[in-house]
Parts: sequence; C-alpha cells; structure tokens
Amino acid sequence: MVEITITFLALLALVALAIAVIVLPQTRRLATANDSLLSRYARELAAAIAVVATLGSLFMSEIAGFTPCLLCWVQRGFMYPLAVVLLVNRRLGVPSLSLAIWASVGAVVSAYHYAEEHIPALARSSFCGPEIPCSLIWFERFEFVTLPFMAFSGFVAIATLMLLEHRRAKADAVVPAGRES
Repeated sequence: MVEITITFLALLALVALAIAVIVLPQTRRLATANDSLLSRYARELAAAIAVVATLGSLFMSEIAGFTPCLLCWVQRGFMYPLAVVLLVNRRLGVPSLSLAIWASVGAVVSAYHYAEEHIPALARSSFCGPEIPCSLIWFERFEFVTLPFMAFSGFVAIATLMLLEHRRAKADAVVPAGRES
C-alpha cells in the first residue's frame, strides 16, 4: 500500500506542476476570460492541493515511517497553514497575493531541499544533523520525483492559482471604459 500511495502522490505532484507550468504564462488572459472555470475556482483547487499535500506529508511520516528532517518541517510549516487558510476560504479575508507569496517562499525552501538531495556540496550544510540528514532520499519515483520535489510542485501550483485569483480580482475591479456611473 505504501509503494502504491507514494507513486500516486508522485503522479499528483507532476499533475500539479503541469497545471502551474501551463497556467502561469496565461494568468493575465485567464483572469479576464469570463468563461474560465480555472480562474473562478482557483482557490478551491489550491485548497485541494494544499490538503492533499498536508495529508501526504502526514502519510509519509506516520504510515510510511519516513522521519522528517529540519527542512521537511520547514516545508510543513508553510504547507499546513495554507491548507487551513484555503479551507476556511474567503471568510478570513486573506488576500490571494499574500497566499501566492507564502507558497512561493515554501517553493524556494523545497527547491533548496531538492538541491541538497542532489548536489553533494550542499549535503554538507548545517541545516540538518547527521541523525536525519536533509540529503537523505527516502524514495525516488520516475528517476527524479522525491519528497521535496512533490512539495515544490504543490507550492508552485498553489502560488500560480493564487496569482490567477489575484489577477482575476483585479480584472473584476476595473470598471470598463464608458460604463462609469
């Protein structure tokens, strides 16, 4: 069950990253398109990604038995609040741009962690101790997908979706020329 779940979560991470790569260059166009379901439900999709990432990280530590290193805990510190805030949705009034920035910082931490796994010179950093090194690769799917890569994919997808929501809100706030009251 563990191996199948890890592979499934790795596939979801690749889908999330693909969404981000496809959507990011088109956020301006999608934000102004009236028929764009993606921009209309960006926050809900971001919430789903954050919840799956949160539950996935708990699965990895509590069921698969992977002990989180310090950088894993930092990434959790960025993802878990995203899941809560996005689930509570708009009731908190947290601006989408703030969430995009928060997720982007999480993505930077994840990218550094992934680099530390794959660049030997970084593996000697002082972030993690020898008992649980940050360079330890618990698993690798498709020859490149590791835990930090999966977190990176989730953060980038969430940041992209929140940027899309931000741009849609800005586009909706603009009053078309000739329609001033």
